[in-house]
Amino acid sequence: MSRVRIVGGQWRSRLLPVPALPGLRPTPDRVRETVFNWLGQDLEGWQVLDLFAGSGVLGFEAASRGAAGVTMVERDARATASLRQSGETLSASCLEIVRGDAVKFAAACRARFDLVFLDPPYRQGLIDRVADDVERLLADDGWLYIEAEEPVDAMGSWTTVKRGRAGQVCFQLLRRSPR
Repeated sequence: MSRVRIVGGQWRSRLLPVPALPGLRPTPDRVRETVFNWLGQDLEGWQVLDLFAGSGVLGFEAASRGAAGVTMVERDARATASLRQSGETLSASCLEIVRGDAVKFAAACRARFDLVFLDPPYRQGLIDRVADDVERLLADDGWLYIEAEEPVDAMGSWTTVKRGRAGQVCFQLLRRSPR
């Protein structure tokens, strides 16, 4: 088992366990620092969805910066157990950890979020499978973060406002296009 470090907020520098699972690739520290510089360090009161949670590091970063609620969805039992363990270690009362299929969760969820993280397993077409649901899940003035193997310029009415690349990882922050 490896570990990942929270880079900012109240739990800055805390190390969390990451199970050694095939395809699990926590977002690198440098990428998270960049993303939260783009978003701002204070997410006080935000509702956040980490739809393909994996290691959960994006959701934990949001919670560390004051998000009121962070919903993490992960289908793998070992990854889900690790998320729960980390949440307990941090006494993170703002977390809701859901073990289940992220695509089905997105289709059924009726809540709206200020920020949605999409960092699914690569080369499975999962971003396209949740694209229509993201329109409904995000608040009108919300933010959409996508991490993928290829750049994403737009998704529905959401267009890229910031982008970066770290090795093989393309990451972008999107906002709703003006109507």
